Amino acid sequence: MRQVIIYPGEDGFWVAECPSLPGCVSQGDSREAAVSNIREAIEGYVLALQDDGLPVPEEHFEALLLAV
Repeated sequence: MRQVIIYPGEDGFWVAECPSLPGCVSQGDSREAAVSNIREAIEGYVLALQDDGLPVPEEHFEALLLAV
């Protein structure tokens, strides 16, 4: 299980990032597409690490919603 951050990008697409996997970022033309795409990106990222015999980083990200 991984935490994902989703936010609207500047170009009208939705951006999705997985902070516990550095560089694991995707996007989509809707929130749903961004979620589907980041799910695929996470799976590919983890498989690539495993194929290369590298450790898969633990989930360590903690989210906090702060009203300012």
